[in-house]
Amino acid sequence: MGGIAAIARAAGHEVTGSDRAVYPPMSDQLRDLGIELIDGFDPQQLDLQPDLVVVGNVMSRGMPIVEEMLNRGMAYTSGPAWLAEHVLHDQWVIAVSGTHGKTTTASMTAWLLEAAGLEPGFLIGGVPANFATTARLGGGKFFVIEADEYDTAFFDKRAKFMHYGPRTLIINNLEFDHADIYKDMDAILWQFHQMLRILPGNGRLIANGNESEIDRLLEMGCWTPVQRYSSSPAVAADVALSGTNGGLEIALNGETARSGELALPGQHNLENATAAVLAAQHAGVAIEQSMQALEAFRGVKRRLEHLGTYAGVRVYDDFAHHPTAISRTVDALRSTTAGRVLVILEPRSNSMKLGVHRDGLKESLCGADRIWAYQPVDLPWRLEDELAALPGASVHAEIAAIVGEVTQEVRAGDDVVIMSNGGFGGIHQLLCDSLAER
Repeated sequence: MGGIAAIARAAGHEVTGSDRAVYPPMSDQLRDLGIELIDGFDPQQLDLQPDLVVVGNVMSRGMPIVEEMLNRGMAYTSGPAWLAEHVLHDQWVIAVSGTHGKTTTASMTAWLLEAAGLEPGFLIGGVPANFATTARLGGGKFFVIEADEYDTAFFDKRAKFMHYGPRTLIINNLEFDHADIYKDMDAILWQFHQMLRILPGNGRLIANGNESEIDRLLEMGCWTPVQRYSSSPAVAADVALSGTNGGLEIALNGETARSGELALPGQHNLENATAAVLAAQHAGVAIEQSMQALEAFRGVKRRLEHLGTYAGVRVYDDFAHHPTAISRTVDALRSTTAGRVLVILEPRSNSMKLGVHRDGLKESLCGADRIWAYQPVDLPWRLEDELAALPGASVHAEIAAIVGEVTQEVRAGDDVVIMSNGGFGGIHQLLCDSLAER
């Protein structure tokens, strides 16, 4: 919603907005754009008499501001619908979907188009370091969008991506998530199937060949050419990828292209980069040109973002909140360090709170040398019950206690990664300050 606000502002509209507990980087971005942000959802905000109310999916029936909007008969729409009508209708949309890696892959794709001089517009669920903003109206015919499968609004329960009308579609992976709106994996596959039904025949679907759930999806029907990529020789794929000297190697149509060292480590980021290169190729950018541009991609805020180094202790911020994402982040750090990998975790997602991922949490953390887990008051199950068997795991109800223990225990050569999809009570700055003082 913040990104949509930024695009609306760039299009010449006066924009205000409301939310609760907004935190950086989005709060900083909105302030810098001159967008007034109101804390909370007081119905009196509607006295501004806006021409249109764009309703985010955090809003629901029964909230006073929603009831007041409906009672007044005000014009309203959803964020995805507004974007489709006012921005995307005449654009070549490149949509990046899947359970994991959407933000990084969309950021990479936008950067490859930018490096090729195509001035893409974009809407991304994070801040790419190469752009320093989550969204841009753009100056060309291409628009890159992070295509989330979460529902659109209280009055439109379709997945957001049903509004975007992509010509190029990436599906990185598919796993069960968003247990608050989907009852099982089949329900998620059904939503993706609806998107494939409107993907044009002269478009392209770029799919991870290692993912069995994507295979299931394609068996339901696909009317668009599919380009598969895979790192496994056992998988029949159009594009083979591998890592080489910290970079990426792609083999396609008997030819091989290589990049230099990439800023983001891990096998999953090699897959993200491959998908981005193939999407840019569909938009007309030569693979060799994209591989060279990848070397200048500087990552995304909150996606294994390096916050600082303190007496040899490296601190990272990562958005991981699903067991698969947690495991991939730990593996990525393990592949780049000879020291210990230490994890600080806040289980904050709706699926985690519902207990859907609790069984996979222990296994996802097995690669870490030490784990500090935060027990939020609104988590209805005990982290200690799931992590008790993990050596080096401890659970705390106070953020200050975690900061104190980490500060005492870390040593030069350690990598510390803070994992949360929220603000985590400001622990990032608290820990960095504490380490700096030490």
